[in-house]
Amino acid sequence: MRLLFATLLCTPLLAQAATLSVCTEASPEGFDVVQYNSLTTTNASADMLMNRLVEFDAERGQLLPSLAHSWTVSEDGLTYEFILRDDVGFHQSAEFTPSRKLNAEDVLFSFRRMLDSAHPWHATAASGYPHAQSMQWPSLISAIEAPEAHRVRITLSRRDATFLATLSMGFASIYPAEYAEHLLANGTPEKLNTAPIGTGPFIFERFQKDAVVRYRANPDYFAGKPAVERVIFSITPDSNVRLQKLRRGECQVALSPKPQDVQAIAGDARLKSAQTAAFMTAFVGINSQHPPLDKPQVRQAINLAFDKASYVKAVFEGSAEPASGPYPPNTWSYAGDLPGYRHDPEKARALLSEAGLPEGFKTTIWTRPSGSLLNPNPSLGAQLLQADLAKAGIDAEIRVIEWGELIRRAKAGEHDLLFMGWAGDNGDPDNFLTPQFSCASVESGLNFARYCDETLDKLIADGKASSDQQERSRLYRQAQRIIQEQALWLPLAHPTAFALLDNRVQGYKVNPFGRQDFSRVSF
Repeated sequence: MRLLFATLLCTPLLAQAATLSVCTEASPEGFDVVQYNSLTTTNASADMLMNRLVEFDAERGQLLPSLAHSWTVSEDGLTYEFILRDDVGFHQSAEFTPSRKLNAEDVLFSFRRMLDSAHPWHATAASGYPHAQSMQWPSLISAIEAPEAHRVRITLSRRDATFLATLSMGFASIYPAEYAEHLLANGTPEKLNTAPIGTGPFIFERFQKDAVVRYRANPDYFAGKPAVERVIFSITPDSNVRLQKLRRGECQVALSPKPQDVQAIAGDARLKSAQTAAFMTAFVGINSQHPPLDKPQVRQAINLAFDKASYVKAVFEGSAEPASGPYPPNTWSYAGDLPGYRHDPEKARALLSEAGLPEGFKTTIWTRPSGSLLNPNPSLGAQLLQADLAKAGIDAEIRVIEWGELIRRAKAGEHDLLFMGWAGDNGDPDNFLTPQFSCASVESGLNFARYCDETLDKLIADGKASSDQQERSRLYRQAQRIIQEQALWLPLAHPTAFALLDNRVQGYKVNPFGRQDFSRVSF
């Protein structure tokens, strides 16, 4: 009788151990990742549910095969041929059962709907295709063909040294053409966003906004079934609550902890932390289309007015280094010789007078309600900026806006000053420049400075067209000089990325690009 009781008692514990609960800081905007640009959405969709032709291995710093097991590039750099795996199956749901495995038609569908305005799926993306647009894919990709069932040929209109690496980004995920046809025939194309199907390590089960996302392991995953049976994203905006849930065993992984949370678990034998230098930059985007922010002197004055060293110390508590430009210092082509803007309120006032604003002006500061890796304490950060601007004569009103709404409105260019962050996806410097400073990216909404300059745009384009890294570095250093002289950002910090873990969790690694891989995690 005692033995039976012990067996019954252990059963729920074993079942519980098969579920990994991850405390995350915000809801995804949706699951059709091509429509969105936030890392939160990429983590919940592309990282869990999808795969791409290639993947970028952050540890090795190289591209690896994924859905394509091999590829070739023509000598002129214009034609890319990919040979697809023939053993990759799509997920099955209550509504849809695939009749075949992945083939070239799925790749053609996934890309053509972003590229071709006449494609039947093109107009179904309410938010458009911000990454494809900012990367100028519609003009870059002149043809995408399927010579054979498992062979894809992509022809470019011009050389682009970043193209292959770009294919590892979340928006280049491959969707099932068969499922898309099914949804279109039923008049429910929105389900690609609300009931997603992919090839990835986990299968989507349910999403409750601001509460939870549920996934189950894909038993037929081509890279091997995940070690955990289920993953739950427990959406917990408050980092203090994330820490408490971790301590109570309600979560086994807590993402985006505050620096003091990392210190707080140091003496707890049940918990541990993992970290890496993040390939990211926290910044305040300055909307150059909103007067008087359209004047370079005003943007420069904002940079001079801000006491960045005090901000980094107070908000990041030793877990970040101050930023002087868009790139983290470990980026090749990083222009470390640029002077930057030292804290100088008097010079800031002088520049405002030079711009015809001796009495200052009024503006707004937009920030999110909950903390994240790139903005650990939004309230404190906004207050520090507000106070420093006031000393220079700038009256800034703080507006706290829910994350999804903040992203949507910022992409529409409604903000003045915007606390934001950017993570490079593949280690290439262009992954900062094209999305954040190209003219095409103003149209897509990712360029939060809303700045389009012919000279800067040409430097970025010429850098992408060159296969010579030394030449690309030269061009990108010139681009960084323009960005700094024009003061398009108020660069804040390059953080260290942390995660807090239950001590039983094995196989989890913090990714410098902010991507999440739970396919190899076990207890």
